[in-house]
Amino acid sequence: MLALLDPDVEFENVAGGTVTARASGLRELRALAEQAARLFARREQRITEYRETGEMATVGIAYEGVLAPELLPGLPQVLEPGATLRLAGRSTFEFRGGRIARLVDES
Repeated sequence: MLALLDPDVEFENVAGGTVTARASGLRELRALAEQAARLFARREQRITEYRETGEMATVGIAYEGVLAPELLPGLPQVLEPGATLRLAGRSTFEFRGGRIARLVDES
């Protein structure tokens, strides 16, 4: 995944209109992605829509994940471990020089 990203990539995760995570550069995004992967025992993303306009692409996503049996320390315990999370959202990609320069995930 990282090979497709601009070294100065900017990432934001937006949930319910609020930015819940942000990363600048490959190193920060990699660390954030690795942390997020540990939150789930299983994840699946299905593309529901795709639109491309110039240097941007928007992808509709149906997301389902089962929370890991043990959540990371310090995270709010809003959902029980093992619970299934289902979200509909979209990812917006902005390209520069053939690489992803900005990614915004919204749900």
